[in-house]
Amino acid sequence: MNQLHFPILSFITFWPLLGVFILLFINRKNETAIRIVTFVFMLIDFLVSTLLYFYFDPTTWQPQFVDKIPWISSLGMNYYLGIDGLSLFLVILTTFLSVVGQFSTWSAIKEKVKEFNIVFLLLLTGMLGVFESLDAFLFYVFWEFELIPMYLMIGIWGGPHRVFATMKFFLYTFAGSVFMLVAIMATYFLFHHYTGTYTFDMFQLASHPLPHHLQFWLFLAFFLAFAIKVPMFPFHTWLPWAHVEAPTAGSVLLAGVLLKMGTYGFLRFNLPMFPSMTHALGILVIVLAITGIFYGAVVAMVQPDWKKLVAYSSVSHLGYAMLGMFALNSQGMEGSIMEMINHGVSTGALFLMVGILYERRHTRLFSEYGGIAAIMPRYAVLAGVVTLSSLGLPGTNGFISEFLCLIGAFKANIWYGIVVAGGAVVSAVYLLMMFQKVFYVKTRNVKNLGLKDLDLRETVYMGICVLGILWIGLYPNPLLSRMHVSVEHLLQHVNSYSKQITINVDKNLTCNKLAKINVISRGGL
Repeated sequence: MNQLHFPILSFITFWPLLGVFILLFINRKNETAIRIVTFVFMLIDFLVSTLLYFYFDPTTWQPQFVDKIPWISSLGMNYYLGIDGLSLFLVILTTFLSVVGQFSTWSAIKEKVKEFNIVFLLLLTGMLGVFESLDAFLFYVFWEFELIPMYLMIGIWGGPHRVFATMKFFLYTFAGSVFMLVAIMATYFLFHHYTGTYTFDMFQLASHPLPHHLQFWLFLAFFLAFAIKVPMFPFHTWLPWAHVEAPTAGSVLLAGVLLKMGTYGFLRFNLPMFPSMTHALGILVIVLAITGIFYGAVVAMVQPDWKKLVAYSSVSHLGYAMLGMFALNSQGMEGSIMEMINHGVSTGALFLMVGILYERRHTRLFSEYGGIAAIMPRYAVLAGVVTLSSLGLPGTNGFISEFLCLIGAFKANIWYGIVVAGGAVVSAVYLLMMFQKVFYVKTRNVKNLGLKDLDLRETVYMGICVLGILWIGLYPNPLLSRMHVSVEHLLQHVNSYSKQITINVDKNLTCNKLAKINVISRGGL
């Protein structure tokens, strides 16, 4: 379905590559032109992506704005792009954070500006392709493609330990990709064995789930790939290093978009393709999610580095997303998707706030700050809103997503809800401690006294993030209404297949009992 009558998803995905082509012909010394051209291409991409919201049909779960062209027909591969209620806002979030992130680099990136912006545009194409691909092999191609630009972004423009951070990020993620590739190919051949059809179509693969005994290893392989990307505890150890060493824009995209590729992968692969294992192993995923909520919050509480604190907060926040998803009810799953979106906006904004102060002081240690509220009042106000949204204050975007996840947890098991409610308290503690150390204790260093408040450019991109935080927090219905039908369809698919498995098992048990009774009546035992 495409009411726009032109390949909008292909345009959104590959428009940044035209920007790369144009940048190749701009003199590297003309840094202002390079920044403006890149910004314009990303802004156009974002504006076009907003059309998806206005033309999206919220009454159907089927993929919309579909671009489908035979790729390798003999193998069942297609160039197949499309979105539904699960991916709509992740696409818009990606284009939005790219614009904001690139705008923040105008004063932060001063070396190899041309190369940086080329890498940024390539990364945007890779991220968009992941959220739009409905062919499993094409999904894998984009998944691997985005690794290269992020590898370069951290490795070239990162901090003093960027080489170690880059290698850890790449090896962890690539290891997960190997498991995913094996699982995709195994699913492909097993699907052909049971149906006689070769296809990588995600919806078609999900329409005929494999037998129960085959789902375990495939679910586990996909789980490892996506759990590393989320990252879930205990697969998270690459994340703090990557966040701390990445440039600010890299941290924004890493937290705001790349981590969501992991949670989105669960929605596209694990739940619809392996529904019986989703129920059988869901409790283990929930336990890891709850552990991550508390672990991330407690470790964040003792960090001396502002950026590392925000990095560990991602482990905690995305634990809510995984908990809501595997609660397997509409409130929890919609809360999970909202958490992906809201975490991208709020945590992306937190990294921008860290970057703004780092540009002025070149340190992220709490021990170097204090009293910033009086010195930079405009900065303090915006940072305060972002911090409150991250801890889930009512009226901000963080509240609605975590509230829905909590409702989903309570509906799934009351003890899940009771335990996780304590995680919100711990989150409030480390976030308020962070805000107090930076803004309200006595100034620890005289260098802080000469700091300048936000300039116009910084005020604009931070103000836009704050407006998004307040808009979603006060009026989330435009988002929830467009994901509801897709969420209900996914849940119906997962739960109905699980019930079918239960009924078949009960029938088998009944037959075994009857057979045993028959044997006894004949004197066989």
